[in-house]
Amino acid sequence: MPCFEESPLNDLINLLQPLVPGLRRYARALLHDAAAADDLVQDCLEHAISRWGQRRGDSVRPWLYAILHNLAVNRLKQKRRRGPHMPIEAVEEGTFAQAPRQDQALHQEDVFRAIAQLPEDQRAVLLLVSVEDLSYEEAAATLQVPIGTIMSRLSRARERLRRILDGSESRAVPHLRRVK
Repeated sequence: MPCFEESPLNDLINLLQPLVPGLRRYARALLHDAAAADDLVQDCLEHAISRWGQRRGDSVRPWLYAILHNLAVNRLKQKRRRGPHMPIEAVEEGTFAQAPRQDQALHQEDVFRAIAQLPEDQRAVLLLVSVEDLSYEEAAATLQVPIGTIMSRLSRARERLRRILDGSESRAVPHLRRVK
């Protein structure tokens, strides 16, 4: 019968076993969670054993700490990307609920269509002041019109936009002057 104590795997285990307490301390200091640290040490040892032939040099201890450190950094980055972990039972109802996004997209399309219906001079002022955040003076200089014109066009554009979005624009009967 073969003697298991003389096998290369047992030699490897005997070499790694004294290093485990130090690896656990380092992992706990990095992760601040005993269970996660133990999992990290186990992953480190699995990684080391599976890649034993890839190590450089005779010193195993720094190589193991480097593996542990790299695995910990990767886990911390992954945890940061994923957010905090909570058991599903501990989460309050409604935490994962989100407002529907369809309404917002439909409303946005309505606003774009309504802006497109505005006369070009009103649309330009509305976009410069409300979207591009230009001051009245800057919009007046851009369009080469007086500030009073900017203010009146903006007021008319906002009012017409509101009526278009309310649906009252299509029902409104335009006032025509009578010619005598």
